[in-house]
Amino acid sequence: MPHDGLDPRQTRRMPEALDEFQRAEGHPHFRVDVERIRFSPFYSRLSAVTQVISQTGAGLAVHNRLTHSIKVAAVARAIATHLSTRTDEASRIVAELGGAHPVVVQAAAAAHDLGHPPFGHLGEHTLDRLARTRFGLAEGFEGNAQTYRILTRLDEHDRPGVGLNLTAAVRAAVLKYPWRRGLGGIRRGGASKFSYYAVDEQDARQALAAYPLIAEGQQTAECSIMDISDDIAYSLHDLDDFYRAGLLTPATLSTEFRAWHRDLARLRDVDHEFLAADTRTPGHSLELLWRRLRSKDGWIADADAFGEAVAKVGAEVIDGLLAEPFDGSLSSERSLARFTTSWIARLQSSIEVHRNPDARSGHVSLNRQAWHEVAVLKFLHERFILERPDLTVYQRGQASVLERLVSGFAAWLDDPLDARRAPRRLLDLVQLAADDYRRLRNDAPDLVETHTAGELQALARGRGIIDYVASLTDAQAVSLDAMLAGRTERLWDAGQGL
Repeated sequence: MPHDGLDPRQTRRMPEALDEFQRAEGHPHFRVDVERIRFSPFYSRLSAVTQVISQTGAGLAVHNRLTHSIKVAAVARAIATHLSTRTDEASRIVAELGGAHPVVVQAAAAAHDLGHPPFGHLGEHTLDRLARTRFGLAEGFEGNAQTYRILTRLDEHDRPGVGLNLTAAVRAAVLKYPWRRGLGGIRRGGASKFSYYAVDEQDARQALAAYPLIAEGQQTAECSIMDISDDIAYSLHDLDDFYRAGLLTPATLSTEFRAWHRDLARLRDVDHEFLAADTRTPGHSLELLWRRLRSKDGWIADADAFGEAVAKVGAEVIDGLLAEPFDGSLSSERSLARFTTSWIARLQSSIEVHRNPDARSGHVSLNRQAWHEVAVLKFLHERFILERPDLTVYQRGQASVLERLVSGFAAWLDDPLDARRAPRRLLDLVQLAADDYRRLRNDAPDLVETHTAGELQALARGRGIIDYVASLTDAQAVSLDAMLAGRTERLWDAGQGL
């Protein structure tokens, strides 16, 4: 909807206009963007979407995608505010690149996880596989690309065809991986990560065109701030959850860290395949982490900085925070709050600005030491939580739920006698995808693998089903699965919004 006589979807911020926007903290275009995202039903649903472990699985209040997004927004806004008020060379570089408006960064952070499907990353991988193998959708499914599709196509505010009708600034700021599938190359995320599907590429390029000094494949400065903030929040708030749940055993973690320090000289000479085949041996997993960082991010990976990061995390997390089990007392809460606040403040202050960053970095990034520390913090979850057999069993069950839903809706739409009674929103999403594929066939036929009407409709049906299942909460997915299988009598209060 137009504001101040302008269509915010067409609003562009060029470098020469930066000062005006930096002064206008309350600029109505960006404020409207934030509120449209916050009032979106896709944003509300994040309160019932798994972050890493679900609330029902953990048996206590853990972070979900909504609480994570709120905290990412807080971290991002603090970083952007700091950068926008500085008067040094870093602030001048940011200004030339298009600015770091705190409200734009806040909006992007609030929106960055909208595309996550039920059951966290497990759901993302499952829907990607089903999209490609069952429906022949070459681009599959990706949470970041789904976020952009929601903002610009699937969600609507007041009129059809323009999504939430957001400014170019905010749309560009959510493009963490500004390319289509398979085009990432050596950039951050590689070929597996991407931020828009072919049907949404025109809109994404229009948004990025507002930043002429940002190189092809690079994030805007505001996007890189959001990306850093996501890393900071993820590394610390998930640690918060696992500490509260008692899932991080200090003795096990300490053994891994001490063995790596003790055997470092020997580990550096061990064959990579041998290390990978025996990750249960203490020290091996940390050494594999170092080798992965060195291989993928040689532009910043440093052996001394990594060693310092391991020592700091060992001292402050393993021998510090985790040494006293969380018991729910006020003392435990204060200790955890002090730990988290201290780390966030230090990481927020460890920001650098680069005019010409490495392809795997952004214009705004963590400094070398902080970058290694975040990598080691993430390692704690990846090695000691995500690889737990009990979590794997639970996730395989969740994957089966999504598989049955996709199969059930596909069979329903294949039924000529009953397809018309399918959920209205599902039918709408299939029609919307059909419109998108027809437009893409006309505008960029080389991006559509098929051209017959029947085959195009099959692609649209697949994309519509994936869009629909991805928009469910964890509980809705489980409930719908039971309804489609005839295993529930809770009909009228199922709350599916069918």
